[in-house]
Amino acid sequence: MYVSAHCPTAPDPARQAMRPRRHLSAVFLLSLLSACATRQGLDLPPLSDWEQRQAVLSTMTRWEFSGRIGVSAGKEGFNGKLWWWQRDDIFRATVSGPLGVGTVRIDGEGHHITVTDKDGELTEMQDAEIELRAKYGWTIPVSSLRFWALGIPDPAHPAETEFASDGQLSRLRQGSWTVDIPEYREGGGQQMPRRVSAVNDDARVRLVIDNWIFN
Repeated sequence: MYVSAHCPTAPDPARQAMRPRRHLSAVFLLSLLSACATRQGLDLPPLSDWEQRQAVLSTMTRWEFSGRIGVSAGKEGFNGKLWWWQRDDIFRATVSGPLGVGTVRIDGEGHHITVTDKDGELTEMQDAEIELRAKYGWTIPVSSLRFWALGIPDPAHPAETEFASDGQLSRLRQGSWTVDIPEYREGGGQQMPRRVSAVNDDARVRLVIDNWIFN
């Protein structure tokens, strides 16, 4: 409620007009704070050992992270900010600032993806790894990257795993890719990958994950 310091005997029209605006501003602020609180997400259950970590994280269907990505293949590649949103097998990734050309959005389900460039041009791809390389000269392991970012192997393919002294996954090999996870930090109340690097014979993908949200 607005209270005048001078207590005039008659209502001030200007002040009366300000009342609904201030009320609306307060409502907007509360809504914004509520949204921010909601985006903090949920805490993960304990991940006390490797078997439990795999079991819990492989069944997570609603999560997102933000950070940075770098992709290189020969003389081609880019660096940019990354936001990744996952719901079941459907994902959306937004990369801002690659090669200074604006924002690129990647929407996908499994191997099939749609790339929308800064000009709104949309390209559909049935086999993302092959077609990204053909179109841009670089590629990313689209279908497996969601699992590697969580610090677990893609369950669709055999994997060789190596562990650090603290029991955390430090390296895995799947298909033609070798994935290193040299750093973890808190996310969702548990230790989650902070840095991830995936390398094959002619491409390298680097992730630095700043923030995790689990829903």
